[in-house]
Amino acid sequence: MLAMLTVRNAKLFGMPRSKETFRLEVADRLHSAAIHLLRHARKQDVLARAGPAQLSALSVLVFGGPMALGQLAAAEQVKAPTMSRIVAGLKRSGLARIEADAKDARRIRVTPTAKGEKLMQEARVQRIRLLAETLGGLKGPELDTLFRAAELMERAVRQGAGKK
Repeated sequence: MLAMLTVRNAKLFGMPRSKETFRLEVADRLHSAAIHLLRHARKQDVLARAGPAQLSALSVLVFGGPMALGQLAAAEQVKAPTMSRIVAGLKRSGLARIEADAKDARRIRVTPTAKGEKLMQEARVQRIRLLAETLGGLKGPELDTLFRAAELMERAVRQGAGKK
């Protein structure tokens, strides 16, 4: 909170920014832009006829591969009972399969079905098309800047993940 006050004060009063203050300001703007961008893209998810929690879990399975329920819960940052309910819904919808883990019968492994993979791929294409349409008013150099920014964000995330 104190850091945000510092960032806002720097914006409001034109104070010279330190490197740390500028980094906080960039992080603040990226955070806000990312939230708005994803909320905008999520409008397409209604067409998938699955809830946001199910689509998110299905996305982890489709793009990350089959995994144990506990791993999926950790990836989605929810508790195992919550993930059990989400996975049960995916199973009822025919979007995922539940199998006993080959190494430990007490654990279950969740795998996307062909229907689940198709739905996730189609939903992804729809979100990307919506975002591309949203960017339609930007000029070539502006798109180049966003492309480079996306590369830098991906690199920063990879580097940050490597520190843990």
